[in-house]
Amino acid sequence: MKLVIFDCDGTLIDSQHAIYGSMSLAFGSIGLPSPSRAEVLGVVGLSLPQALAVLAPSESETVRHQIIDAYRNGFVGVRSQPDHQETLYDGISAAISALAARKDTVLGIATGKSKRGVARLLAQEKWEGHFVTIQTADDHPSKPHPSMILQAMAETGAAARQTVMIGDTTYDMEMALNAGVGAIGVSWGYHTGDRLRGAGAHSIITQGNELLDAIEQRLALQREAIP
Repeated sequence: MKLVIFDCDGTLIDSQHAIYGSMSLAFGSIGLPSPSRAEVLGVVGLSLPQALAVLAPSESETVRHQIIDAYRNGFVGVRSQPDHQETLYDGISAAISALAARKDTVLGIATGKSKRGVARLLAQEKWEGHFVTIQTADDHPSKPHPSMILQAMAETGAAARQTVMIGDTTYDMEMALNAGVGAIGVSWGYHTGDRLRGAGAHSIITQGNELLDAIEQRLALQREAIP
């Protein structure tokens, strides 16, 4: 049995507009200048407390929590705007459908999003029955701590050699390595392919239609390496 775990933002869905817009509103709501778009997108993948420690290092914990609360409230507002779009990357829908149909494969999610955010995504794409294990920032330490992957393996009974993590940030790659599983990076998200390789990615793909082959190749290598 194979366990294929996906990150969400930057891997499955393009949520840049909503994330940056919400963070800008959050900083502005308490009178602070907004970080740049590059700075905000650079911390996507971290849990919010860790992200704010990077974006607002000189602010107190109290102020950071105010920003977090404003961000969460603002995200709802950004999503309700007429021009809001949060779409799947090319090839993702077909890849998820193909993987979900395989009897020897189970799917999981490991994300810095909240449970509420994941539930919205699953409902939007009619994926409620596709993902057997869902791990979010609500219940785990921030990436790159391996807790989310370890819990996903525990819930499904998958061994490390049977598991692969797909993500778009160095935090995803480091989390996978910390858990002892395969790490496949996607180049269309928030961190470049060079950064993903530097973080230890076993392979990098540039298009969604490469995903299925990359998963099979990585898992085959892991089966050979670990009897």
